[in-house]
Amino acid sequence: MSYINEIERRRTFGVIAHPDAGKTTLTEKLLLFGGAIQEAGAVKSNKIKKGATSDFMEIERQRGISVATSVLAFNYKDKKINILDTPGHKDFAEDTYRTLTAVDSVIVVVDVAKGVEEQTEKLVEVCRMRNIPMIVFINKLDREGKDAFDLLDEVETKLGLKVTPLSFPIGMGYDFKGIYNIWEKNVNLFSGDSRKNIEETIAIADISSPELDELIGDKPANKLREELELVTEVYPSFDREAYLNGDLQPVFFGSALNNFGVRELLDCFIEIAPSPRAKESDTRLVDSHESKFSGFVFKIHANMDPKHRDRIAFVKIVSGTFERNKPYQHVRLGKNLKFSSPNAFFAEKKEIVDISYAGDIVGLHDTGNFKIGDTLTEGEMMSFKGIPAFSPEHFRYINNADPLKSKQLEKGVDQLMDEGVAQLFTLEMNGRKVIGTVGALQYEVIQYRLEHEYGAKCTYENFPAYKACWVEPTDPKNEEFAEFKRIKQKFLAKDKFGALVFLADSEFSIQMSQQKYPSVKLHYVSEYK
Repeated sequence: MSYINEIERRRTFGVIAHPDAGKTTLTEKLLLFGGAIQEAGAVKSNKIKKGATSDFMEIERQRGISVATSVLAFNYKDKKINILDTPGHKDFAEDTYRTLTAVDSVIVVVDVAKGVEEQTEKLVEVCRMRNIPMIVFINKLDREGKDAFDLLDEVETKLGLKVTPLSFPIGMGYDFKGIYNIWEKNVNLFSGDSRKNIEETIAIADISSPELDELIGDKPANKLREELELVTEVYPSFDREAYLNGDLQPVFFGSALNNFGVRELLDCFIEIAPSPRAKESDTRLVDSHESKFSGFVFKIHANMDPKHRDRIAFVKIVSGTFERNKPYQHVRLGKNLKFSSPNAFFAEKKEIVDISYAGDIVGLHDTGNFKIGDTLTEGEMMSFKGIPAFSPEHFRYINNADPLKSKQLEKGVDQLMDEGVAQLFTLEMNGRKVIGTVGALQYEVIQYRLEHEYGAKCTYENFPAYKACWVEPTDPKNEEFAEFKRIKQKFLAKDKFGALVFLADSEFSIQMSQQKYPSVKLHYVSEYK
């Protein structure tokens, strides 16, 4: 198969949602249809009997939530599909935001009963800013929930999207009979048996035919006809160009837990979703069809295999091909590196690959060379943009609870911060270490992983900070900056990369500093340098 065909057949997408909307379950069922797994792990809230395939960290199995993005790849109908299953919990949003820099499209999962929730709004806003094509999957139709039209309105108003349904439910909850697939013009009947891999699908070209009444009964059939008429009047017809530009979002209905409506979603997705897209670098726009390799690190994961203490850098290939044992330029370090065992992923299972194409995610064993945002090329000096570090909202001193294990603690904190799970600040005044996180649950994860992966124990103390602001003086040598440093010395720290950070104790303190020292700029977001 030619190089261009290989790129064209790739689909790399993320699955995003509020916690408990069924995101990980949907991911599993997509894998089931792709033949990548034989049987799904039933995800039950906080009682996971068989851990979901994509939740491979011990703490994820205990909590019943995803805390790290996992990468899964499989083939389906001659398409190579790369799924990035992201954490839904808001305390792990930073991992999700960074993952969205590595996807070409997104599936948004919405719970039929709860509708659009807060975390979904935030994530969709990020996708809209980047014009990422989105498909909406309204999940859990076998449960009582909101009316289909109310849900479509909610998706439009709360998420600011322009939707067009490509499937429509026949009843809901106890009356749920199945789905009419507008895209393929057929009816999919619901049996409620989640063990059946594929439900029976009956092609109905004309919905006015009496065959529909025989299948689902007169009353539901007439109601469906009315609703479909309303759909064609109210919503625009599907336009692939508008979808690819982020201006139109197709909507599918289904029940991921019952394997229902997932095949329709997947079949349509592989037809309409974009192949790898071009990405902006600091010097130019890089097209995925270029023959020279380029890629960037969007995630680092330590200890995917606790027995081997390995660190893996996840690289999204933007253009060209990545070949095993070929030297590539590490732009930030300015040196060439070779990789003898690049990995393709299937959750925690890895296999060595000789060649990967634009759109693929490869895992590179890392001895400390990489940090998030690093760019690899075949020699061109450029860096990909838009991989942010957000200002933390929670701050705590980290203390060593076992003086005999100080080296292990230092190493563990160092590696976990490289992953971007949290940020480490070292106070200028006394050298004490402060960990800043986007969500409080991160502290529990860090403590758990330090103990179970590094054999180190830590305790926390509150640190009174409101926000971290990265400091950018117009002139580092002027007196105003010197005064700012003298007055604020108690609140100044260095981040892991040596950048100066002001750990402000209140919104008022930030405003006053900006008024008093106009030549000192304060930023809530730091691009990974």
